[in-house]
Amino acid sequence: MYRIAILDDYQNAALESADWGQLSGVEVTVFDTHLGHDEAAVVAALQPFEIIVAMRERTRFPRSVFEALPNLKMLVSVGMRNLAVDSEAARDCGVDVCGTDMLPYPAFEHAWALILSLTKQITVEDQVMKSGGWQHGFGVGLNGKTLGILGLGRLGKKVATVAKVFDMNVIAWSENLTAEAAAEVGVERVEKEDLFRRADILSVHLLMSKRTKGMVGAAELALMKPTSYLVNTARGPIVDEDALIKALETRQIAGAAMDVYDVEPLPSDHKFRELENVVLTGHTGFVIREFHQLVYQQAVEDIQAWQTGEPVRLLNPAA
Repeated sequence: MYRIAILDDYQNAALESADWGQLSGVEVTVFDTHLGHDEAAVVAALQPFEIIVAMRERTRFPRSVFEALPNLKMLVSVGMRNLAVDSEAARDCGVDVCGTDMLPYPAFEHAWALILSLTKQITVEDQVMKSGGWQHGFGVGLNGKTLGILGLGRLGKKVATVAKVFDMNVIAWSENLTAEAAAEVGVERVEKEDLFRRADILSVHLLMSKRTKGMVGAAELALMKPTSYLVNTARGPIVDEDALIKALETRQIAGAAMDVYDVEPLPSDHKFRELENVVLTGHTGFVIREFHQLVYQQAVEDIQAWQTGEPVRLLNPAA
């Protein structure tokens, strides 16, 4: 009997998104709340399990956790890239790590949902209406405005394409971006400082790395217009939270919308929750029904294949 732990299933969607009955000789336990950031507590909760299905970059699995889980034989990570899992340490501990595919569109759709909610004051107007009011403040038009994209990769390019529908000007910067590559998608490549100075809306689409951590800090925010907005659907640590809070409190920038944070889940007493000029979502950029159906169905496939001794989508093959 293999005991399977499904982690961070906040919507209780895992069991209804795939046919877990296809698996023989298993017992499935769903954790619908976060296990927390205390490593000892995480290890204690997961001690009995031979197989773990981990939602991407929610619960951390460093070497010390793998070494403390002698029963663990397999970890399924949602996605083919998970910075929270030390795959090399898993291999050293005899744990196979398998992944799943990801959908290419939810994150860029969510970026635009946040941009529109922020600039059109959707959340503000919704609350006014529900409290009995009618019209409050002004939205901001997008036509002719400049969208700045920090990181013109796959997602950044999709965001740029939608901006053209609104007749926006689109500029972009990333360390390796060339003018030719930007021009191919109708985007102007600018220097980093100009990106922050010129953007009416700055949308972050960089991958998280040592190089990009803290890339948007006090100096960059100081370059932005007082009428500008920042949107982050990439990774929380790319933006210096303390600097952003100060910029929002002093109205150095007009507002921000965020889906990602330094610590997730976002602490209940976090300052972001108190600010009026922010729109917040809880890292739901990928949380759509179609995504859950894909990843949990493939998690079942991964476990089935592993049980036969022929794992698929293996992320840490033996050397």
